[in-house]
Amino acid sequence: MILYTTMPQELIFPPEDGVYDNVKIIDYNGVSLIVQRTEMNTYQIVRNLSTDPSHYLNQEFSPGQTINFI
Repeated sequence: MILYTTMPQELIFPPEDGVYDNVKIIDYNGVSLIVQRTEMNTYQIVRNLSTDPSHYLNQEFSPGQTINFI
């Protein structure tokens, strides 16, 4: 079976030890993002899943940025 996806293999086939418990896929301002929860109840962007090139040029959606998402 071949999977054609932009998602990393670790999210499709997660490990058993719960390493990715604090990682979520969210839709933030119309952009799909993989985010990781921080200690201060905010989210840090890990990966941009959008297929629109303009979303990669926008600094708001770049990896490492911190966002508030409820």
